[in-house]
Amino acid sequence: MEPPATEFITANGMRFEVTTCGSGKKLALCLHGFPEHAYSWRHQLPLLAGMGYRVWAPNLRGYGNSTRPIGVAQYAMKHLLDDVAGLIDASGAREVVLIAHDWGGAIAWEFALRRIRPLSRLVVMNIPHPRLFELGVRRWAQLKRSWYILFFQLPWLPEWVLGRHGARAIGEAFRGMAIDKSRFPEEVLEVYQHNALQSGALTAMINYYRALFRKGARPEKARVPGKLDVPTLMIWGEADTALGKELTYGTENLVSDFTVHYLPGVSHWVQQEAPDKVNEILRAWLESTP
Repeated sequence: MEPPATEFITANGMRFEVTTCGSGKKLALCLHGFPEHAYSWRHQLPLLAGMGYRVWAPNLRGYGNSTRPIGVAQYAMKHLLDDVAGLIDASGAREVVLIAHDWGGAIAWEFALRRIRPLSRLVVMNIPHPRLFELGVRRWAQLKRSWYILFFQLPWLPEWVLGRHGARAIGEAFRGMAIDKSRFPEEVLEVYQHNALQSGALTAMINYYRALFRKGARPEKARVPGKLDVPTLMIWGEADTALGKELTYGTENLVSDFTVHYLPGVSHWVQQEAPDKVNEILRAWLESTP
């Protein structure tokens, strides 16, 4: 198997920097979160490629060397969904598994719920169903954890705080939240800090949060009636300090074919901090084996 490579793929009028691995007619599309990068899927790419998938891990708009459009409105959910649809169309794949973490997971939930393109399976990591998040964030426990979302609504100050001292705060977000800090040595943190320090990158990354509060930022509120019918796997690090485990409760009532695996002692950065466990779960679920 060829090692992962970097390609530039045009989709939805944008140029995406994509880490690719493997070949075949089945696509595993991996969407990263904040303040991450396609690099966050480094442990999963070889596994999925070895299972016969063509794996694409794009840097989402604004990240890495992907197109970085200017303006908060350019990061509205409707554009993020169009990006995913464009990448799937560009792949020409006959079957698609969508795998996502954090902000990528928020996009993936919406994409599946709205049936924008057919999906064979959905995998989400440490991100709740949007309906459950909307309910949970109204409670004080989750509101305290989500303080940064309100902070990110301020102009320029969040960029200054995150970017000073070589984007040290970005590195601290990973190592500080992690339980197994050995998974985030300096060379790993440098990837994310370098990513954040590129011109305009921090503004683009924070604009995902700013767009949440803009009028018309989201598509029509209509949801697919009834339960989501795409088989869905949720992997959740229980030591997540940003999103409470209680946000997952009730997901089984919203998804007709739902499997959840909780990993105790693992933080929000689940696929990076516990790659062996995550990969074991992924392989078993995708192959329908114990």
